[in-house]
Amino acid sequence: MKGIIIAGGKGTRLCPLTNVISKPLLPVYDKPMIYYPLAILMEAGIKEILIITTPEDKHRFMNLLGDGSQLGISIKFKVEPSPKGIAQAFIIGEEFIGNEPVTLILGDNIFYGHGLTSLLRKAISLKKGATIFGYYVKDPYRFGVVEFNDRKEVINLEEKPAQPKTNYAVTGLYVYDHRVVNIAKKIKPSEKGELEITDVNKAYLELGDLHVELLGNGYSWFDTGTHTSLYQAGQFIEETEKNEKIKIGCIEEIAFREKLITKSQLMKLALSLEKSEYGQYLKNLSKKIK
Repeated sequence: MKGIIIAGGKGTRLCPLTNVISKPLLPVYDKPMIYYPLAILMEAGIKEILIITTPEDKHRFMNLLGDGSQLGISIKFKVEPSPKGIAQAFIIGEEFIGNEPVTLILGDNIFYGHGLTSLLRKAISLKKGATIFGYYVKDPYRFGVVEFNDRKEVINLEEKPAQPKTNYAVTGLYVYDHRVVNIAKKIKPSEKGELEITDVNKAYLELGDLHVELLGNGYSWFDTGTHTSLYQAGQFIEETEKNEKIKIGCIEEIAFREKLITKSQLMKLALSLEKSEYGQYLKNLSKKIK
């Protein structure tokens, strides 16, 4: 299983914050935003990851994450010449994906829930088809929306409908089998000139190979595309970390828990950040480990 993080786009809805820096590099409480989707992939056991970004921001992501070897994973980078829709990621990443399945996550999406890793690993274990994750929202017109029949079977998907038929938004986390590259190549650009991920999901629906997992009570999802949602995400992370005495999206801790790095390597990472609260957390963690 390969993993892709989309960290491109212009982030115009967050201007002036994004006038000089990519949206996935903005802070969400105590970490860069991209740590959170990267952590999701790592917790799911994905070790080969491609980050798709802009020509201007590629070096910033490389300075932040390197090649991933310090975390026991492999991180590669590709540039999108211009933002042409989420589904463009499969065409850009065709060589990287090869004949393997792939999990795609948006660089501005933040997920939290104790059962999420199990749900994602379950989706990854399927040998065929696609899995998307739905979440109940009050403003479904902002998202791709999934519609069900009385038997809770998916019957349709719509991209940002003016009159949504359901409140279940399709989140920015997707799992696909190896067919996704060819499917992405065949879809036609929308009126906006973009390759819509909704059209990819519709193709799997027509094939009878689309699975939907609903993230209900106990899960939180933030699409940090607005100033309000970015602020709310930061508040949520701060409150949850303090209440539960954990770090959400702590990629160094996940690397150790997944046995990708040793205790001494964790300590080395902690010392490089020791003047920060984040670094002290890692330092204290490494001291507790026998």
